[in-house]
Amino acid sequence: MSIAMNTSSTSISSTHLSDNRSGRPVHRLIRALILAVACWVLSTPLTTVGGSGAAALGCLLACFWIDGQQRSHTLLQLRAPALILLAGLLVAFSAYVSTLLTNSTWLAGSIGALPLYQSAQFVFWFTLAAAITITLRHTARRHAWGALPELLFVASAFVITLAAHQRGMIDRPYFIGDYALIRGLDPTSILMAIGVGAVLALAVLLMMENQNRHLPYHVGILTVLCFSLLFYVQFFGLPSPQLTNDLGLTGQQGSGGGADPDNPFRDGENNASDREAPVAIVLFRDDYEPSNGAYYFRESAYSEFNGRLLWTAENPDLDPDLVSQFPSSPIDVSGEVPAQDKRRSVTTTIGLLTPHRSPFGLDAPVRFETAPNPNSLRFRQTYTVTSLVPEFEFPDLIGRKAGSPDWTLEQWAEYVQMPDDPRYGEFARQLTATLRPEFADDPYAKAMAVKAWLDENGIYSLKNEHAYATDPAASFLFGDLTGYCVHFAYAATYLYRSLGIPARVGVGYSVPSSNRAGGSALLIQAVNGHAWPEIYLEDMGWVIVDPAPRQTLVDMSVEPQDSLQQLLGDMLRDDAAFQAFLQDRAGNAVINWALLTRALMILTLSLLALCWLIKIYRLRCAAWAAENEQYRLVYRAALDTLAAHGERRRFGETREAFARRISPQLPAFKIISDWHLAAAPGYAFDASLAMAGAGSQQRISGHSKQQWSAQFIELQTQLQQSKAWWQKTLAVVHPLSWIKSR
Repeated sequence: MSIAMNTSSTSISSTHLSDNRSGRPVHRLIRALILAVACWVLSTPLTTVGGSGAAALGCLLACFWIDGQQRSHTLLQLRAPALILLAGLLVAFSAYVSTLLTNSTWLAGSIGALPLYQSAQFVFWFTLAAAITITLRHTARRHAWGALPELLFVASAFVITLAAHQRGMIDRPYFIGDYALIRGLDPTSILMAIGVGAVLALAVLLMMENQNRHLPYHVGILTVLCFSLLFYVQFFGLPSPQLTNDLGLTGQQGSGGGADPDNPFRDGENNASDREAPVAIVLFRDDYEPSNGAYYFRESAYSEFNGRLLWTAENPDLDPDLVSQFPSSPIDVSGEVPAQDKRRSVTTTIGLLTPHRSPFGLDAPVRFETAPNPNSLRFRQTYTVTSLVPEFEFPDLIGRKAGSPDWTLEQWAEYVQMPDDPRYGEFARQLTATLRPEFADDPYAKAMAVKAWLDENGIYSLKNEHAYATDPAASFLFGDLTGYCVHFAYAATYLYRSLGIPARVGVGYSVPSSNRAGGSALLIQAVNGHAWPEIYLEDMGWVIVDPAPRQTLVDMSVEPQDSLQQLLGDMLRDDAAFQAFLQDRAGNAVINWALLTRALMILTLSLLALCWLIKIYRLRCAAWAAENEQYRLVYRAALDTLAAHGERRRFGETREAFARRISPQLPAFKIISDWHLAAAPGYAFDASLAMAGAGSQQRISGHSKQQWSAQFIELQTQLQQSKAWWQKTLAVVHPLSWIKSR
């Protein structure tokens, strides 16, 4: 009969849950708060403070309303398409009302334009959030898989809002970035905390939908993992996006020589993604404004023809002005830079935000040195470059011979080698045939003629098929003339070489000088990745002659990132780290013991706090649970309390024997144990024994929460009277006493 009643009780409970899947009041509140925060996070970058508050309020009210309805409610009987249509009509109507309010001159004159706009935003975002929430909760209550859309919504809210930060925009979202910047903080710390909170919130929401009884344990494990992530980041830095920009400037070292896995003509295929992502910040220690309107930072060059195209040189006699390794000690660039009287020294400090193959510098670097890294979590590498930047005028370049008299015949041959295609030479001679007689044999004038023709006739586009041609440059030049910087650079370099002018393709970044906005910091973004042709003129060195097509099929411009540029510049400019850097170089600070100790203390305190929360939850959760859960939760709380005071079930001892053994001293536990055993499903125990000492002959299923609570309080009183003071003190302060409970 007991089994039959338990089965009936289980059936009734299941029916109740199927009729109201929204869960207990506490669960409803937690779910509503999670969804409301998600709505607030999503709406904050898109509307006013009042609008985002309205979104959170609309979500909360919609959650409470729909969770309070039974399955028989008319709204819950609607099919998903009908509900989505109804929600869409409601949002459209609110948008219409919002527009009417905004455009009403009479209301604007009565209450003011700003209050009217705030009211319109409130109406729209309140309705939008309520409609989304009702749709999500409707799906969750009608279908077993309904929790998934809610989880995706919450995840999307945080991912979309923090996506810009994930790509390196650490000043976004602005409401967090501004808060951090005002207080001199790195927004990374705040955003990491939000990310951890989002993970825990998602876990809680999923476990509640699954009615998981082990919720605190799973949340505890996730919390430990999250704190472990924070601990890892403190010592090993933030994960950096493995970007591959237009030209493959970041990532792993490409192969040279005859191997061609990193064909530069294929890089444009993925050019549209992550264009705004920052890759480096440059601090100018000397003021410098380039005359051509752009800062050129050279990282590498394609100068050696490998039989199919130009690639990085394996011949050590080529490109002595390039450095392939990051400096661990000062590196002086081999070879003297010519025309120093027409150049000036500019020192820059560069902080890399993503891994690079090799260091880059402004135009003509002559010295690379290590620099203190003031924020190792943010910057992958920092170094200082001294460059001799050109201040050439047109008359300085006209009349110069091509190449260097100090080159060997082999060097000359390498810098003019190119595909065996006569069309290059024929076409180049056609382009230069119209030069005035005094410039007919001038290398710089010829190069400018080629550049002018490409400027006028070339079309900039990322969509092309030239990458798969045998000679991509020829396919571009003698085809549709549609390509991006690599195509223009290779085509121009081959045309220059066909005219006997030593040339190469420079690879790096080109940043408009206007981006500095009058400051000393310059942000380099993935979109600034560039390739350009260079020619070598006697007594002048490598001179950039970069085509700039007037026709373009793609907008490669990005919004100014002044706040991010300033933030990263301030981080790199932190000269307070210089002394620590010198100490580290001297070997006096191999391990940052202060940081290690602080991190260990934080981790230890966090784990202790987690254990405390689990202990309190196990002792108090019965007060929030339903009556049919009291037999299990109160009995577990009693076992935890006994374990904290040193009373534990021995190995092999049954529950009944344990209760009998301690009953002379703690009779209240004997009653709790008997009640538990009588109510436990499938446990062969005489229910009449459960009434012993209770003063009632009612069935165990009739015990109320108050009766269970009274017996538990009585057990605590008996423990207080029978245990020594030190045992009672240890029971209170020990955070892990519940682990030994069984």
